Amino acid sequence: MVTFDGRAPGTPPHVWDERLAALPTWPLPRTGRTVVVAAHPDDETLTAGGLLAELAAVGRPAEVVVVSDGAGSHPGSPTLGPADLVRRRVDEVRRAVEVLSPASSVTLLGHPDGALREARDQVAADLRRVLSAGPRVATLVTTWRGDGHRDHRVVAEVCAELAADLGCTLAEAPLWLWHWATPDDPAVPWDALRGLPLSDHAVVLKQRAVAAHETQVEPLSDHPADAPVLHPRFVRGLTRDVEPFVVHAPARSAAPDDAPAADPGAGATTLPASYFDATYARHDDPWGFTDRWYETRKRALTLAALPDERYARVLEVGCSIGVLTAELARRADALTATDVADAALDRARARLGDDEPHVRLVRGALGGAGDDALPGGPFDLVVLSEVGYYLSASDLAAALPDLLTRLARGGTLLACHWRHPVEDYPLPGDAVHRALARAAGAAGLTRLVEHHEADLLLDVWSRDPRSVAERTGLR
Repeated sequence: MVTFDGRAPGTPPHVWDERLAALPTWPLPRTGRTVVVAAHPDDETLTAGGLLAELAAVGRPAEVVVVSDGAGSHPGSPTLGPADLVRRRVDEVRRAVEVLSPASSVTLLGHPDGALREARDQVAADLRRVLSAGPRVATLVTTWRGDGHRDHRVVAEVCAELAADLGCTLAEAPLWLWHWATPDDPAVPWDALRGLPLSDHAVVLKQRAVAAHETQVEPLSDHPADAPVLHPRFVRGLTRDVEPFVVHAPARSAAPDDAPAADPGAGATTLPASYFDATYARHDDPWGFTDRWYETRKRALTLAALPDERYARVLEVGCSIGVLTAELARRADALTATDVADAALDRARARLGDDEPHVRLVRGALGGAGDDALPGGPFDLVVLSEVGYYLSASDLAAALPDLLTRLARGGTLLACHWRHPVEDYPLPGDAVHRALARAAGAAGLTRLVEHHEADLLLDVWSRDPRSVAERTGLR
């Protein structure tokens, strides 16, 4: 049985640095709901504050659920009784989450601190109710079962059972392990630990959020019972640039009954750049952009669907030979158009010539990295026309939130895709627009246009919810 005193300095944080820095990477969850379940007010920040900040930065705020009321942190305090302490800790957790992820909801279950084992059945029922309300949970984050704290163990065991039922990823975050163990302790689950890399900004936000839990990091008074619960040296080790999690893949492959059906082609892989190189080597205009009435009409629909007459900064993803690019250029002060195929970019440059000096043609792909990454923005308009179905379902789900971070305040995204199946493409157009609806909704965008035909889908989403009439002063 592990025993420890949180007010003591514990294991020096630096002894963990080398091993934690070398952990295999756990990529940021990019699909579905992420729910962080904290045993106590402050666990959400100490164990997953960086995760909350990083998800907020890509427009996918997680939900926070706090199981206990936090009343047991200062037994015998002459300054704050249990009721006063609960009020303080509720305020602290709300302020901390506001720092990390302003759009995250905070649900307080209010179970007695230190008595979660006795309330286990009710805790499980309450968590099941929260997790079952709304879209399917894809990632459930909580404390680690081996932490040596009874409340942490109980909450983690309940979450493991719920994750198995929901078929979602479970990520358990050690906290007190770093205090009482050393790197060579056999209790450290090195084989299962994964590290979430944190940006400098996320680390700074986590430090500020930790400071918001004043009752835990500052003395309430000079009385010994009012000493900080967390030793300053221990806290310093919790604000490094990686957050460790014990990650468990979904326990079963079947989705729950209320989960959305898998999209056709979900197991297919993203088409490589070589596919497009070969396509352009065979055809000057592979998709008939210049001579098909279907394409001419679709461009007219695309341009007519834009809610503003003109845009300062525009990004076109997948410009091909530049036919739509030339028309977008007439509505833009500055237009950046990308493609993954050099042959397509060369043909687009030849089409535009010297008449459009405000147009920049660069290599870049949806979901690309390194030299193929999309420009960073911000852009007032992003156009995603006939591109999304070249990606696998998982790659598209990861790429769309990243794409939405390139939208400026008030920015607009237009997407248009062919609906009929194409043998080579990993996804149909309908699957692309379902994924877009999930990503845009999670990022707080409003759908302004929803145009469905037998052949195509055209959706317009915007951070500015006003209609065209409202934008132009007609109402």
